[in-house]
Amino acid sequence: MSTTTPASLAGIGTTAAPPGAPSATSAMEFAVRRTPTGRLGQGELRRQVAAHLLADPAKEYTPGQIATAVGARSAGAVANALETLVAGGHAQLTTAKPRRFRATATTAEATKSGPVPGRPHPAPPTPGAPSSRTASSGTGTPGAAAADASAVEAGGGVRRPNGQTYHPRALADLPDVTALRKLREAGVAALLYGPPGTGKTSLVEAAFPDLITVAGDGDTAVADFVGEYTQTSAGAYEFVYGPLVTAMTEGACLFIDDATLISPKVLAVVYPAMDGRRQITVKAHTGETITAADGFYVIAGHNPGVHGAVLTEALASRFAAQIKVSTDYDLARTLKIDHRVVRVARNLAAQVESGLIGWAPQLRELIAYQKITRVLGTDAAVANLIGIAPEEDRDEVAKVIATVYGRTIKPLALGRQL
Repeated sequence: MSTTTPASLAGIGTTAAPPGAPSATSAMEFAVRRTPTGRLGQGELRRQVAAHLLADPAKEYTPGQIATAVGARSAGAVANALETLVAGGHAQLTTAKPRRFRATATTAEATKSGPVPGRPHPAPPTPGAPSSRTASSGTGTPGAAAADASAVEAGGGVRRPNGQTYHPRALADLPDVTALRKLREAGVAALLYGPPGTGKTSLVEAAFPDLITVAGDGDTAVADFVGEYTQTSAGAYEFVYGPLVTAMTEGACLFIDDATLISPKVLAVVYPAMDGRRQITVKAHTGETITAADGFYVIAGHNPGVHGAVLTEALASRFAAQIKVSTDYDLARTLKIDHRVVRVARNLAAQVESGLIGWAPQLRELIAYQKITRVLGTDAAVANLIGIAPEEDRDEVAKVIATVYGRTIKPLALGRQL
């Protein structure tokens, strides 16, 4: 049986914290809760990551650097924790390639024990008890949903949890956020698929203010859905319910991001909650039965081209609505991204559709291009676009860029010594 041990945060600097944040020392004064099998408790990795950011708030870190510092087994798991922190405003993504993160003024809140700050920890559910959620429409907080609906109808954007504005697109002659909400009301589970960086997560966050997310990868376990026993500071063990149970008891929306990276045996725990039974059995906690409250809904994301992503028949059959998500190049122009790079992206996307190449820049890469242009200039941004392309497609990317920009450009690299 493992014991409660201090978080490992070696090599952290001592730069002053943001106004209102605790010192580096106080940020690290928490114990890591572990299960009897030695796994980190629910949310513990996120707390470690937040504490590491907070100890040197002016410094920017890659997921790999943080994974090494806190002793995490997977940089991917750290990246998922960072994405959760960013979504809650407790961390800031400073660069996209490579991804680097730093603390915000509210990072200290994420070092506290318990679920993600801002989301109440669910009490043990009582079978048959009504949900505390009052929104019968299934769109989260009534006031927020109504305001979002009005904004969509007026042709405006919808604010995401991180403060950014999502601009809806058409889906079946409706704004996409409205279409997803109608699918939820009808109990039709949806799978969004498409290349990374096309806005799948942004759409889901905009559509459902009550969203609870499971970030999938090859290490995702059943406990990451239903919960597990964790050790308290007093040395006792308590069962902490996972996001699936939380979403079911609250009547909330569960988003399984990168669902096809999760083992089919693990995903099977969700299926009974999605079918007519709308129940699951938590074997790890006295075999209790959890019944989904009104409003509970499951939506998933799938990146077909990502290594290890497998859409099984069992998974596909659970999602009656399967929606392709691609980059909105018209939105790129609206965001005032260089029209030349948008033209390059459209050209390459057409070749991807024809099966000639396998990669084209998506909105995420185009936004990064614009940021690099402001910092290092157009030539560097274009050169970087070539460099991030897969090696097998790089020559074709360079060729299209040369045609559009009127000159040959090589991948971004260091030059002679100054």
